[in-house]
Amino acid sequence: MLSTMQDVPLLISRILTHGSTIHGTSQVTTWTGEDEPHRRSFAEIGARAAQLAHALRDDLGVTADERVATLAWNNAEHVEAYFAIPSMGAVLHTLNLRLPPEQLAWIVNHAADRVIIANGSLLPLLAPLLPHLKTVEHVVVTGPGDRALLAEATVRVHEYEDLIAGKPTSYDWPELDERQAAAMCYTSGTTGDPKGVVYSHRSIYLHSMQVNMAQSMGLTDEDTSLVVVPSST
Repeated sequence: MLSTMQDVPLLISRILTHGSTIHGTSQVTTWTGEDEPHRRSFAEIGARAAQLAHALRDDLGVTADERVATLAWNNAEHVEAYFAIPSMGAVLHTLNLRLPPEQLAWIVNHAADRVIIANGSLLPLLAPLLPHLKTVEHVVVTGPGDRALLAEATVRVHEYEDLIAGKPTSYDWPELDERQAAAMCYTSGTTGDPKGVVYSHRSIYLHSMQVNMAQSMGLTDEDTSLVVVPSST
């Protein structure tokens, strides 16, 4: 006998939909230390994540579980990528910007990343690597930075804001298998080559619930959290 209770896959898209509707007025704040903080509501994050998913699928041809990498700081655009990429069925691959360049190149090639979303301030790190990245076809740049560093790049270069402009602000997020890969990252390769770890939608969903438990961090919608990039993995 099976139960009669609701049975839905535990997907990141459900976290996004819940957050951008029930907590739509919550703020995602980006501060670079130079200008005034930039604030974007959770509802705006949800709409822009949908636009990014449309752009990745329709303009850049990302399908199935292809990998989309991010070389970025903790900012609003990175949050949008965190939601959009796995929710559309692709795999988010966060690149550790503190790794040596040769390890970054090895990781991108091993993961077979097709797209890299990069902060403009990190182009001095990314540009010299591009000739060695065998599978990368597109680089999407967000935020200030010297685009001239990509002048000789053989990949297609896109501006993040231009790419998502005019795209629909809603997306028919697919009903995926909750055990499907959602995100991946690599160790620093202390011994031998870096090792990849792949996270499922289910594991991230359950981890998010665990963080909210009173015995853990006990976060609620009344709390504000500061996410800090670690010094190493």
